[in-house]
Amino acid sequence: MRRGPAAVPGCPDLRALCDAPRQPLAPPLVPSTTVPGVSTLASFRPKTGLATTSRVVAITGSATFLGRHVIGILEDDFRVGRIVSLDVEEPATAGEKTRHYDADLTLQSAQRRLEEVFSTERVDTVVHLAFLSRPAHSPTYAHELESVGTMHVFNACRRAEVRRVIMQSMTLLYGAHPTNPNHLTEGHPLRARRDEAFFWDKIEAEREAQRFGTPGSGRLVTVLRLAPILGPTVDSYLTHYLSLRVVPTVLGFDPLLQFVHEADAVAAFKLAVDRDIAGVFNVAGEGVLPLSKVVKLVGRVRLPLIGSATRSLASVLWATHASTLPSTFVDYLKYACVTDTERAQKQLGFTSIHTTREAVIDYASAQHLRDVELLSETPA
Repeated sequence: MRRGPAAVPGCPDLRALCDAPRQPLAPPLVPSTTVPGVSTLASFRPKTGLATTSRVVAITGSATFLGRHVIGILEDDFRVGRIVSLDVEEPATAGEKTRHYDADLTLQSAQRRLEEVFSTERVDTVVHLAFLSRPAHSPTYAHELESVGTMHVFNACRRAEVRRVIMQSMTLLYGAHPTNPNHLTEGHPLRARRDEAFFWDKIEAEREAQRFGTPGSGRLVTVLRLAPILGPTVDSYLTHYLSLRVVPTVLGFDPLLQFVHEADAVAAFKLAVDRDIAGVFNVAGEGVLPLSKVVKLVGRVRLPLIGSATRSLASVLWATHASTLPSTFVDYLKYACVTDTERAQKQLGFTSIHTTREAVIDYASAQHLRDVELLSETPA
């Protein structure tokens, strides 16, 4: 029997959240005749018994891994009176406090849709999580979702006078370079490859967030740059890479890696909702591990290849849809991209419960069960 991850104070067990029976939602709204697929909001009134001073938190990308778990934890917070779910599908963790609206950020009508929801629901906080967990073979779709979609979100916030936004980002945006310092601070420039849409769209999203939170605007923006998320249930480009029986690496390189446990990632967003603190914060678990040690802990075998061969293999596998990683990720198999988390500790009050090593071990234990078909092949 594997040891489950340690409980995070104020953060329910993620697997328990996923397995919990869905609570009944409020009655559906009458379809609108003005915008196809948009529900009429004018007739909605807050549920009786909810304090008018309670927070109203809207979550874009509510059906993503982070979205559904953030909803699950906010359902248990008495300070949150209402949760507004926005995604193309309804999250399984939606409970009595959650009201779901279908919203596709790639549509031209997305901004009007969001503005209508934010205004009528009287949203005071938006948690923007509508980002892909792995590179997309369709860069056009990824750009419309992450770059243009983020613009829709912030424009809707301006028009609906939402002054509090929390946004997901990633530490990989610093880029993997031989000149990187041992620990990258939030002030370090974002130098991820511009020819990789998975990075560039998120850098553009951060720029949009910076414009929205310009000093003197009266608006407050919190950006959480997460280290690669790892744990027993997360499904991402990283977990697919580490699930390979033979893991390709670059001959002569063994970079230090840094992860954040999935439970700590959720806890960081809960903390950001609770505390009105603006700024950019690196979020990661304590400690680092060399790539060779990570592969060993996961029970896989390394396949060291020369740099050009690694890129060629990655390109072929990506082109044939046999891999979730394009060749642009090979840099991260050569050079470290490790961040400093002191600002998150001092200003946001975030301290990870799990170390980088514990995140790897939790993932490895669950992956072993999946390997022997005792756990679903697709993580919850």
